[in-house]
Amino acid sequence: MIRRVLSVILLISFLVILPYSNLANAEGDGNIDHGGGGMGSGSSQNFWNSHDEGVRVSIIRDSDKSPVASPVDFTNRTPPSNILHFGKISKMQYASGTRLSPNTGVYNYVHPQKKLPYIIKTNRGQTSIEEIKSYFTDELVVRYIAQAGSVDYDTLTNGNYKLLLEPIAYITFQGTKMAMTAHEAALYDQVLSGGLRSKMTSLTHQNLPLAMFLETPDLGFPSWNGSTSGRVSNDQILSSLGLGIVRFKEAPTTPPPVKTHVEYRTNTDVITSVLLSTSKQINPKAPANVTFSMMGSSLTVTNIVIPEGDSQLVWVKWQTPSTPQTVMIQISSTDGQLSENVIQAAIVDLDQNLPPDPKATDRNSTFKLPTVPSYSGKTSASWGVWSASWHQYLVWIPDWEWVENSKGKGRWRDRGYWEDQGWWDYRRTSYTASLSANQTVTPDSKSPTRSTNQMKSGYGIEMNSTTTLSSNSPSSHITGAQHALSYFPEFSYQKYWRLHDAKSAGYNASFWLKPNEYSTYNSRVHFTPIWFPDNSYTPITRIIDAWTPAGMLTLQLQRTIMISGNLFSDWHIAPQNPK
Repeated sequence: MIRRVLSVILLISFLVILPYSNLANAEGDGNIDHGGGGMGSGSSQNFWNSHDEGVRVSIIRDSDKSPVASPVDFTNRTPPSNILHFGKISKMQYASGTRLSPNTGVYNYVHPQKKLPYIIKTNRGQTSIEEIKSYFTDELVVRYIAQAGSVDYDTLTNGNYKLLLEPIAYITFQGTKMAMTAHEAALYDQVLSGGLRSKMTSLTHQNLPLAMFLETPDLGFPSWNGSTSGRVSNDQILSSLGLGIVRFKEAPTTPPPVKTHVEYRTNTDVITSVLLSTSKQINPKAPANVTFSMMGSSLTVTNIVIPEGDSQLVWVKWQTPSTPQTVMIQISSTDGQLSENVIQAAIVDLDQNLPPDPKATDRNSTFKLPTVPSYSGKTSASWGVWSASWHQYLVWIPDWEWVENSKGKGRWRDRGYWEDQGWWDYRRTSYTASLSANQTVTPDSKSPTRSTNQMKSGYGIEMNSTTTLSSNSPSSHITGAQHALSYFPEFSYQKYWRLHDAKSAGYNASFWLKPNEYSTYNSRVHFTPIWFPDNSYTPITRIIDAWTPAGMLTLQLQRTIMISGNLFSDWHIAPQNPK
């Protein structure tokens, strides 16, 4: 039996495998951490029973952070088939813009033949890191996961794939049995404006999310350096908690870098954000300020207030330089803890990979129509801003004294005063943004035999895209889409691209191709190759740089036009007149 090095970058989990004896142990080391605390007590309508839990396992391709199979839920329990759930959606998919959607269909799960170790910390049962490590460093366990996900074991463990693990809790909320991951619980609580947290906080905002978190950043998720025993916020859960990652290569022995790396385009309005967390109250009497320093200047966000044990995204909106370069952004705060204090921004120029000049003599007899790629997109985002107002609560503070009159008689007199023993009421204003777009791909207006959806190879195509950025936020929170790039099938959607010009800017930006330098008329077209076969021709366009505090919104557009014949059939050579 071939041994493979398995390094567990996560925290906690799960599963098992086929019946076995003489199991082979892999030689990797487990890099695992977790936390939790006391559970408190529930009610007849809102409760969770110890060990009503499971783990959702997703196989993720590392190169593009995409799931390659439907996630599988493993559990020792037998949840009712009609339990309310949110489908088989991973934290990676939610982070890419998938929205929370209740599902009343049958809930499918897998019973491991060897019981899972305890996952969620309770008053009656503790989790064992050593036991969990023994599962995730065993070859047969990984073989079972590969089988459950219908992925070849050698493919899964070749270093190009990772396992994403998420703890699941089976709870009763408002009298309804529900299944949810930590990420789903945070999204659901946002929908209910804190209604879930108010009833189930010890589970949904403490022990469930703290059951798993990363020791080192991976798959675009940060490590967790906060408290491992207190309450956590929705933002903290969505960003950093309730997940573990298994990867099939040596775990790094060096500490994670202090920097975060991002990529921006030249001459682009962008939003750079960090997460500010606090274990104590930050109120209007002593608000926090966060300063972003870059390129010799500073931008400061002032008057930030956050309730105890919560967090908020803090950001600045700025324009990138006109030339490619690296910009170091230093971030500091007067209070609370920042998710990062250094961001290294690579400013890149997109307009550098134009296709070569198409020739009438070009040939490509070995060409095969490529599969149209599907780039990961993010079409919606949500975030929030805290505010606080004083809640007055007057309390009389007595100060009794004995007062005598001239006749030697006296009485008690209260010289007390009113004292305001009020508190700060915090309110979170929620914002959302969504990006949508449409596109037309039509033959060049100068094509002599053009129609709306068919053309001859060798002629050009025109591409026009319209976008809409919808949001309930102020303009300081968002930007409209600012760039569009198109890739083409004759280059297998690689190597070359065309950058579009903005026909109109703003939240309803529209784009069309830049003028083609090889066009006699300087037309805004892309010329199809003369050798392209009679078949569907499908260019793709990526709409990018619609920025929010919660990241960039982006999507892919594609339209197909049919190629039939080539431009040579439109040429006529007349015989020479005899003398």
